[in-house]
Amino acid sequence: MTPDLARVMARYNRWMNDKLYAVAETLTDEERKADRGAFFRSVHGTLNHLLLADRVWMGRFTGAQLQAGEMGPGGIRSLDQELYASFDELRRERAKTDDEIVAFIATLTDETLAGPLRYSRRGAANELPLWHAVAHMFNHQTHHRGQVTTLLMQAGHDPGVTDLVAMLRA
Repeated sequence: MTPDLARVMARYNRWMNDKLYAVAETLTDEERKADRGAFFRSVHGTLNHLLLADRVWMGRFTGAQLQAGEMGPGGIRSLDQELYASFDELRRERAKTDDEIVAFIATLTDETLAGPLRYSRRGAANELPLWHAVAHMFNHQTHHRGQVTTLLMQAGHDPGVTDLVAMLRA
């Protein structure tokens, strides 16, 4: 992964989140939270998980100090924890986190991407090249946004084109 690719992926992440949240806003809260058989059950649950996971990774990238038992900053303790029951709050916090991702990615160089990321998970020390973790974060986002796209389509709401090249042409 190069710094340029990471910047493109950060832009794509924000672009797609803006698109999906705009479509999700047209659903009622009941529709957004309806169990549709997805891994995180609902549109809201999957969007929540994406925000949670991004915050965990950003905490690792930035060296956030965690309290005992926390996986990520802000009291994150499990991957299925609901951060915000309110869709408006979830959307507002998603936008803030996307801004933080874009700002962090803008600081990366070839050297920092090749360097080590050290973090603790469940008390075990982990180390991998930073670019592996950045690539994982973007891949994870794409995976779960694909699930949200399917859930929205099942609810009768088409999010439109989701291709990276569409964002690059916009």
